This record gives sequence, structure tokens and C-alpha cells, in this order.
Amino acid sequence: MERGFVAKEDLAGLVRAALGPDRTLRAVDRLRGGSKKGVYRLTMDDGSTVVLYVWAPAENYWPAGVEDPTDPFAEASGAELFGAAHARLAAVGVRTPGLRLLDRSREHYPADVALVEDVRGETLEALLDRDPDAAGPTMAKLAAALDRMHGQRETRLGKVALVDAGTAPQDRDCGRVVLDRALRHLDEAAARVEALAAVRDRIAGALRDRAAAVRPRAAHGLVHGELGPDHILVAADGEPVLIDIEGVMWFDVEWEHVFLRLRFGAHHHRWLEVPDLDRDRLRLYDLALELSLVAGPLRLLDGDFPDREFMLHIAGHATRRVLAAVGAA
Repeated sequence: MERGFVAKEDLAGLVRAALGPDRTLRAVDRLRGGSKKGVYRLTMDDGSTVVLYVWAPAENYWPAGVEDPTDPFAEASGAELFGAAHARLAAVGVRTPGLRLLDRSREHYPADVALVEDVRGETLEALLDRDPDAAGPTMAKLAAALDRMHGQRETRLGKVALVDAGTAPQDRDCGRVVLDRALRHLDEAAARVEALAAVRDRIAGALRDRAAAVRPRAAHGLVHGELGPDHILVAADGEPVLIDIEGVMWFDVEWEHVFLRLRFGAHHHRWLEVPDLDRDRLRLYDLALELSLVAGPLRLLDGDFPDREFMLHIAGHATRRVLAAVGAA
């Protein structure tokens, strides 16, 4: 598809609505990294900045698919999901960029948009790479924030916006949701990766065996869902600021910790370790996550996502871990 991105002349009305008539937009810079929404830095005439999120088809690189919107893992994109997640995280004292405007009216721009605080600090990923010792206080604050999130309890599961609205009924527990998704990802991955196709039945058997050991659970915690160090900005006071929050949901906290351990690595994840996680859930979720990291990036490459080598690297690395998990490396 031909992708038309945001231009300065498109935003005059939006800037007036959010910041008042005294502010004039001087520059618009598209920021890297988003695959589902556009992210832009807006610079005003006085040098102040805000960040613009745009949920528009031209900003979404994922191929269209048929999904059950009530599935907790359905595409995490949209202003409704963002607004509900932002409010919920604020309510439990977890910092995200401050919200200046959330507009779904299409009066000022022909897509849902949000204007948020521009947190100009580096990502936690960059800080950990540059100076791991200096990252210690931020990691400790992140551990406390996750403790607050994961300590929340909800008997229903699913994305916050849908649970709040009562539109995400589930007759499956978390383990079954993850198993069903992992089997779909296995089908996709095996169709694209010969090495996985050769041991497809072995992988499916491992998934089912691990899922059979998971016992039902009555309540769930609040999780980000894809919380890597690249989804955390470091504010000037060292506070961690969570971004890409549309996928925040009520789910097993073990899912969060499997993702954290993968993205932070064992050395940095030690800051975030907690006792009493369910080992059976961790075993299932480990394998399911690896399959998602094969199927998802390869599906993204069906479109025109620009950073293709990076996605191929993710899928190749995850493929090797899946094969090792079932003794086929």
C-alpha cells in the first residue's frame, strides 16, 4: 500500500485543540520503531515538544487478518485500548507519558490520535547497554512498579478496555488461551520454516503436555504483555516510563516474566525476579513465546515493513530455541 504519513500542515487544528491558540507548530519528526501506530515528535515555536500517536491504516505494517477481538492476544492497537490502559496504569501508580489529548472524533485529524508528554530520556535498553550500574535505581523502581501491577487482582481475563466494558467474555483459562495461540503459531511457522515442519508433531506434543500440567487459576494480575527494555523510557528523575501500552491486560503474571526474562536477559532480569511463580505455566509460556517470535515476525514480513533483517534475525533466533526446547537442535 502507498503510505502517507503525517505532515505539518495536517496538524494545525489538533495543536490548537490540545495546546491552545498561542502555540504554533514548527516541526514534525516521525520517530522510528512503531509497527502498529505512527509516533511523531511535534516541536512548537517556543521549543517545547509533545509526542503524537496516530492509529491509522497507513501506520500499521501488520497484514490484515481475521481475529476474535475478545482474544486477549488479538491485535493490541487502537486509541480505545490505549486510553483504558493509560487510565488503569495511572490508577495503580505506574508512570506512562502524561496524556494531553485523546481524540477519537476525527474532527482535527482523519484518524484516532493522542498527544502525550515527550519523555526525552533514553530507553532503558540504551541505558543498560551504556552503563548497567547507573541503571540500577531505575531497575529497582521498575521492579516496584511491576509489583504494583502484578498485585492487582481480576477474575476476568483480557485487555483492560474490553474487561472494563464487559465485552471480553472468556470460557478459557490463561493456559488454554496460550495453548490455542501457540498451536496456531506452530501451523504458521511450520508452513514457512522447514526445520520446524520436520518436527511439527513433536512440538505440538510438547505444547499439549506442558498445557496439561497447568492447573486453573481464579484471578489474574495486570500485565503489560510485551515489556522489553525498549518499551521503557527513563525520565530525568530515573523513573521508568512505560510505553506501547495498548496490550495491557489481565493475565497470568508468568506470561510477563517469561517475556521479561527473554528481553532483559538473565543478568538484568535478576532485578525483577519474584518468588512463587508457577513452574508449569513458565514451561508452557516459554515455548509458546518462542513460537510467537517465529510466526509474528515472518507474518510481518508479508507486508512492506522496512527493517526486514531485524525481523529475520528475531525469527531465526527463536527458531533455534524452539528446536532446542524439543531436543531437535
